[in-house]
Amino acid sequence: MNLTTTVWQRLSTRRQVPPAIGPVILTQNRVYILPTSGGLIFGATLVVMLLGCVNYNLGLGYVLTFLLAGVAVVALLHTFRNLAHLRVLPGRAQPVFAGDTAVFPVLLDNPSRQARYAVAVSVADDLIARGLEATHAAWVDIAPGQQATALLRLHAAHRGRLALPRLRVASVFPLGLFRAWAYVHLDAHCIVYPRPEGGEVPLPPPRSGKDDGLQSAHGTDDFAGLRNYHAGDSLRHIAWKAVARNQPLMTKQFDGLSTGQVRLSWNDTPAHLRPEARIARMARWVVDASRAGVPFAMELPGAGFASARGAAHEARCLTALALLRIRG
Repeated sequence: MNLTTTVWQRLSTRRQVPPAIGPVILTQNRVYILPTSGGLIFGATLVVMLLGCVNYNLGLGYVLTFLLAGVAVVALLHTFRNLAHLRVLPGRAQPVFAGDTAVFPVLLDNPSRQARYAVAVSVADDLIARGLEATHAAWVDIAPGQQATALLRLHAAHRGRLALPRLRVASVFPLGLFRAWAYVHLDAHCIVYPRPEGGEVPLPPPRSGKDDGLQSAHGTDDFAGLRNYHAGDSLRHIAWKAVARNQPLMTKQFDGLSTGQVRLSWNDTPAHLRPEARIARMARWVVDASRAGVPFAMELPGAGFASARGAAHEARCLTALALLRIRG
């Protein structure tokens, strides 16, 4: 760990601010700037050159030394101006299943007439040191008076609400001699659905009447076509022949499901399973019933959803499962 990295982390722990709901403007007092390792080497080289010029009385050496020093000062100003007065706004993150990668859009608005180049958005260094899994920084160029979107990817390990951590907006433009950065904490989150249970999990049987439920007719399903693969689909239903022909991952659909309404109840899950396993079973039922296109109701401890169908109803039920808190 070098000196500049240590200073960044010291400065990052000095200013802990709550998440900002609206846009964050990178004013002068929010932007830090320090020389990079290359900048320190460049400065040391200038000192050696100056000593040589003094020792040997080199007139042209003085010109070259002070010319390079002037270039460094100009680079310092441009590096700072590359971040100053940028507006940072949170975007809307789409829900994902546990184990997938959540994508957080971060909007960078440039209100000035000056283009901004090579602006990096990443998770703060001190959070990475604490073990938060994230991909590399997202780099964007922002035209004058325009917006650019940096896509920050985080690993969604567990179901629930994944909050966007504190971010670092940085730049070493134009020469890489100095690094300017600012810390931003935006009020944004992503809903992480529970990972559906794998394998063949039949839906609950009808409670009364022959058309009150939905069951799989194993062995008598008729092939109905292909659709795009969704997380949690059974590996047995993947069209492997299509994959072998370098086609996108597809899932086979069958018409062996009886029509009617389904009621998915927490009490129908096996009581001997752990709470997280029961939630995964409920998520499997919700996904299967939604993919089959039939209306279904859902009953959870302390919550219930009337019978409906469609992507919006599926999202509501999966969100309830993602935020469900079970004691014991």
